Amino acid sequence: MGIPAKNRSVLIFGGAGFIGSNWAEHLLTKTDADVHIFDNLSRRKVEHNVKWLKSRAGAGSRLKVTIADIRDARAVAKAVSTATEIYHFAAQVAVTTSLEDPRSDFEVNAGGTLNILEAARQSGNRPFLLFTSTNKVYGKLGTSCAANTRPERRATAESQPLDFYSPYGCSKGTADQYVHDYARIFELPTVVFRMSCIAGPRQFGNEDQGWVAHFVYSALQRRPISIYGDGHQVRDVLAVRDLVRAFAAAHENQQTTAGQVYNIGGGGENTISLLELLEAMEEALRLPVRYRFRPARPGDQPVYVSDFSKFHAHTRWAPQRTVLQTVRDIWHWYDENRSLFLPTPFGVPPGKMPEVIREIAS
Repeated sequence: MGIPAKNRSVLIFGGAGFIGSNWAEHLLTKTDADVHIFDNLSRRKVEHNVKWLKSRAGAGSRLKVTIADIRDARAVAKAVSTATEIYHFAAQVAVTTSLEDPRSDFEVNAGGTLNILEAARQSGNRPFLLFTSTNKVYGKLGTSCAANTRPERRATAESQPLDFYSPYGCSKGTADQYVHDYARIFELPTVVFRMSCIAGPRQFGNEDQGWVAHFVYSALQRRPISIYGDGHQVRDVLAVRDLVRAFAAAHENQQTTAGQVYNIGGGGENTISLLELLEAMEEALRLPVRYRFRPARPGDQPVYVSDFSKFHAHTRWAPQRTVLQTVRDIWHWYDENRSLFLPTPFGVPPGKMPEVIREIAS
């Protein structure tokens, strides 16, 4: 079993982001772990997540925040030196950005990951390390289907051959394999999650990443949604609340999960096409959803469904929330945090963000 909660020193790379902030909040409110967030705050509006976490941590805070970049090996090593657990969520996350700047994409996703692995190896502490990879390591799975027909929705298991596609797929795939190999070669207790679409509260989605949240926010703001391709692309959606449960299960069962690679997603019961989601949103949000078709984008998988049976067998974990429940979770969070979607964060005039960041770091 895992290290007792009172002895846990948890380091979260990318801890200000959507997934990182949800996991940090769980640790701060459900465990006695000390939590250290390491983030460069480059993602739009994630500074709000840091403020929220500080409010959740309360007096006598167990929360530490470091504003730095995983490409800075020295800063990474300093943060890792006292960690008993590491969760690596920091990444360049968009296929489109990787096409525009492959070198930067590689330096963040592959180079940054190697910095973290080397720091963990050289610390001598053998920290538990969980890395969030992507289904994109499997390449362009599935085929498009004709209008008004349902594509084959066969689930993908870990035995599926790797086939890196797009610079993003290559950089994340490189990191994926390094993390896995450090368990075999250096006996670090690492776990790789190859994840499908994660959605839920605190996600500032856009066209390139976090598409479920992007769809919901666009609909609520009466903005048209762009559908790239024919709209019959199939995905399985996992609620971030269920992903947090998976992180906890991986750590609690690390005697089994260490050294393993797992596909993590909503599975067959939470599988939906883009057009089906738009239709479901109209019902859930009780408003019309406007959309328009655009040319398909490179690197898009026509079909991806996670087979999470290996992880279920090792931990008994399974998703609990449906796609519609996840849509409603995003809607309710948006409704409670409308001010976050104003043109300037915190109502701060342009050019004042450095002062806001210094306030967060203090």
